Amino acid sequence: MNLSELRAGVEAGEIDTVLVALADMQGRLQGKRFTARHFLDAVVEHGAEACNYLLAVDVDMDTVSGYEMSSWDRGYGDFHLMPDFDTLRRVPWQEGTAMCLADIDWEEGGEVVASPRQILRRQLDRLAERGWKAYAGTELEFLVFDDSYEEAWRKGYRGLEPSNLYNVDYSLLGTARVEPLIRRIRNGMLAAGLKVENSKGECNFGQHEINFLYDEALGTADGHVIYKNGAKEIAAQEGMAISFIAKYDEREGNSCHIHVSLRGDDGTPIFAEQPELFDRFVAGLLAGMSDLTLFYAPNINSYKRFAAGSFAPTAIAWGNDNRTCSLRVVGHGSSKRVENRMPGADVNPYLALSALIASGLHGIDNELELEAPYEGNAYESDKPHVPSTLRDARDAFAASSLAKEAFGQEVIDHYLNNARVELAAFDAAVTDWELYRGFERL
Repeated sequence: MNLSELRAGVEAGEIDTVLVALADMQGRLQGKRFTARHFLDAVVEHGAEACNYLLAVDVDMDTVSGYEMSSWDRGYGDFHLMPDFDTLRRVPWQEGTAMCLADIDWEEGGEVVASPRQILRRQLDRLAERGWKAYAGTELEFLVFDDSYEEAWRKGYRGLEPSNLYNVDYSLLGTARVEPLIRRIRNGMLAAGLKVENSKGECNFGQHEINFLYDEALGTADGHVIYKNGAKEIAAQEGMAISFIAKYDEREGNSCHIHVSLRGDDGTPIFAEQPELFDRFVAGLLAGMSDLTLFYAPNINSYKRFAAGSFAPTAIAWGNDNRTCSLRVVGHGSSKRVENRMPGADVNPYLALSALIASGLHGIDNELELEAPYEGNAYESDKPHVPSTLRDARDAFAASSLAKEAFGQEVIDHYLNNARVELAAFDAAVTDWELYRGFERL
């Protein structure tokens, strides 16, 4: 939708609300609902304001210490949301509603460098300096429960009813049980301007996946956060719940495999036309995998996925169409691309794509040599292990010259503090596992 179409929809009484949203550190949509007329009369030209604590809180939206850009000492002021009209679209699952994503600037001028969308924009600018564009696709898995979100909360997220009671990977019979919900999501996303390819069942009970056509990287990240938010909203309307948690139980976790390739400004497929650049790009991904894991696996729970035989990687290795490796090369000719299998469905797509581009450019700029592809079961290899905990990933990120060069110290400090906050919260928590194990018997 463009502004002219929005104005026409408002005049016809079809649209009365416009959401202006930013993506926060966790990749969630935060923002305001504007009356459509006020959006057209004021926000289009001047933007809007939001409290800068939106990029300085934990998952519970609690204010925490350690952020340079936002604190009690700084008074928790505002930053400025400037709508990106390329993202303007209808929200078909909300009556009379449109949405526009925003970039974030400071009121006094200058971009908010720790904003995930701005971080990705800067990496895309680095590609543009070379006459290249990144294209990407993200594959989000999720669990569907017959319980509502409120019921799940009251149950303490235990004893929930998955929408399928057995493995429905590729099963048409099993996925038909949940088709009313999945079809609503597919069609809702199509009506919102996203290009849906397909849906399919996955391995865990009630696990499904909806896939979208690849796009330029920023468009893919934008579509990712819109879809993730919208799928939850649609599930809630149906009295059900969807979870994108990386690892819900001891069975298969929710992954977010990310495919990426490069093209020239004229559409030339760089990886097909310049195989040496492809090799260096993949070598850079391997070299930066441990350093930038914090952007691929940002939460405590993210690391529970990394288990042998789980289809989540444990080895920092690449292979041709080898799903046991953290990097899987697929496609031929113009479709040749690399798939990063490390991220889970809890990933922030802007940060993960930024990490992919930054490490790939590191390989190209330093002319890194690509090792031979791994053949066989990488779970049983002697390749370096992916970081096993958030603490390990934080330490690697803190010590990384690659990360500092690509993102700058302000971004490094901001996301290190986010990791510190999560680790401190987890270290202070008493888990169910500890209670069951120790309440009586220890």
